[in-house]
Amino acid sequence: MIRFLAPLLMAACSAGTPHFRDVPATRVAVNGSVFDIRVRGELAEAVRMNSQYAPRLGPIRDRAALAMAQVSGCPILDVLGDAAVTVGVLGCDRRAGERLLLTAVSTPNYECVDFGIYEGDGKNDGYQVFECTPY
Repeated sequence: MIRFLAPLLMAACSAGTPHFRDVPATRVAVNGSVFDIRVRGELAEAVRMNSQYAPRLGPIRDRAALAMAQVSGCPILDVLGDAAVTVGVLGCDRRAGERLLLTAVSTPNYECVDFGIYEGDGKNDGYQVFECTPY
């Protein structure tokens, strides 16, 4: 019985919160943290997929914001949540199709290098890998 429940429980961990449940995820790695990113309307969600020993929200928050910005193409105005699931407020209007900035935001400047797509191990899909450093 446990054999059959384990895959369901694992799938539930990455399904997203109710607001984002039907939105397909884009998997992104930023500085050692792997996130499933979903974007709906003016919000983005980052669900951390890898295990990390005693993560604090501070570093995870910055990495999640960078991942959400990479996937959405918008600056992130604010990030709320915890070390497992964060939600970011997008700083542009994606619904208008033009990505106009809504407000001026002050965010740390990062330079991100795209290392391409990590090839999955057959069990997991590949995902985009970025290494980001402040400048």
